[in-house]
Amino acid sequence: MSAISYYEQVTAAADVIRGQSSAKPEIAVILGSGLGDFASSLSEAVSIPYARIPHWPAASVAGHDGRLVIGNVAGRSIAALAGRAHYYEGYDLRTVTFATRVLGVLGVRTLILTNAAGGVNARFKPGSLMVIDDHVNLMGSNPLIGPNDDRFGSRFPDMTAVYSQRLRGIADETARRQGFSLEHGVYAAWHGPSYETPAEIRFLRTAGADAVGMSTVPEAIVARHMGIDVLGISCITNFAAGVLPQPLNHEEVLETARNVRGRFIGLLEGIIGRL
Repeated sequence: MSAISYYEQVTAAADVIRGQSSAKPEIAVILGSGLGDFASSLSEAVSIPYARIPHWPAASVAGHDGRLVIGNVAGRSIAALAGRAHYYEGYDLRTVTFATRVLGVLGVRTLILTNAAGGVNARFKPGSLMVIDDHVNLMGSNPLIGPNDDRFGSRFPDMTAVYSQRLRGIADETARRQGFSLEHGVYAAWHGPSYETPAEIRFLRTAGADAVGMSTVPEAIVARHMGIDVLGISCITNFAAGVLPQPLNHEEVLETARNVRGRFIGLLEGIIGRL
């Protein structure tokens, strides 16, 4: 008996999700470290633990609940992922982006990617929310490496505009209406799990990065491969290494994310209401 293909794994996961919820979400949100409370704000929600979805990787990092929630926000059907798999957990990038593939097969056409990130730009303060204008992939790999399955997308997808200008404009307008402004910048993806050194942060700053994290970019690449529009939002949870004379720790990241959850949830709800 031949092994099940990656495409068949993705469609099998999508079929199980359809069996749990009759909703057909066209919008999805992947929630970063400490930002999972948004998933609990959905109305008429169905919550599916990742362990109940075949082939779906576990989210084992603190601050990642590990559940898919399908419900409603502002009259729209939404899929929210409370937790993601990371490259540094030992998964390959095809596994890291498995959830994004499933969302695309389910019919999602707009994906909002969120993360907790370190501020490389010294102007950014912890608690700031940054719209991702572009990214730098420093993970040393790409989720599209290997045979291309044309059912997902073309062999050489264009990455000129990974993050939708239209969606970034909607995010800015939503924030203005809510009485605050968003930062904008370039997100650098570092595979981790160790935090960056001060020398590496100086390198990233020279390379044009404004924030650094350990996720998001593989998902954005795969989403664009599938023709999904992408909006990226980073919660700046800490100054990057070397900005302040103190060590970095994950608890600080989670605490800052918890402190901005009200503003973060309001922003996401406002953006979704304008889509």
